[in-house]
Amino acid sequence: MRGVMTAVLLWMLAMGLVTGCSRSKEDLLDKSRGITARADLERALGKPSEVNKLGPVEQWTYQASNGTVVFLIVGDTVTLQAAVPDKRTDKKTDQK
Repeated sequence: MRGVMTAVLLWMLAMGLVTGCSRSKEDLLDKSRGITARADLERALGKPSEVNKLGPVEQWTYQASNGTVVFLIVGDTVTLQAAVPDKRTDKKTDQK
């Protein structure tokens, strides 16, 4: 019985990771539209994939299926958001 519960929990965790990565940049930006507080951003999008800190400034990075979305947070205020394309899917075309 204990093995079955462990298998079910691992399966649920794996499904959560797979579905978490399937969000697009557009989905993340739509869900974060109008949010200005750190707690509200985390409530809307969940924990970020990566957090970088420099004093009172934090950079929250969320991985999306087609790139990344980055938020700059100062204190408790979300001050900036940017969507970065996925280098594998957004290729530059050479113009001559």
